Amino acid sequence: QVQLVESGGGSVQAGGSLRLSCAASGRTFSGYAMGWFRQAPGKEREFLAAISGGSTYYGDSVKGRFTSSRDNAKKTLYLQMSSLKPEDTAVYYCAADRWTTAQGMALTTLGQIDYWGQGTQVTVSS
Repeated sequence: QVQLVESGGGSVQAGGSLRLSCAASGRTFSGYAMGWFRQAPGKEREFLAAISGGSTYYGDSVKGRFTSSRDNAKKTLYLQMSSLKPEDTAVYYCAADRWTTAQGMALTTLGQIDYWGQGTQVTVSS
């Protein structure tokens, strides 16, 4: 079993930055693909980024603005968000899956991903 807890969300003005963290507990962290998703009101959950086996894969909507990293010793996943826009407003979720790759997490059906965090709200004002 893996537990995921996101933190670092909040309110920021457009153009600002935030760093989200996802602390994992439970089984071996390094063997899992770890990713970030978000869901805005009335919209489907959207893939943002994933890291697995030294590879990182990003969704088109955040390439060049968001950077994901992980510290396996601390069992923590990060998402550095820059140049934030009002359309980035959403609940941001951390996810973990033992059986996929970074790119695979972008293609995996959401219900097939092993573990999810509870989410953290990010609000970007204009």
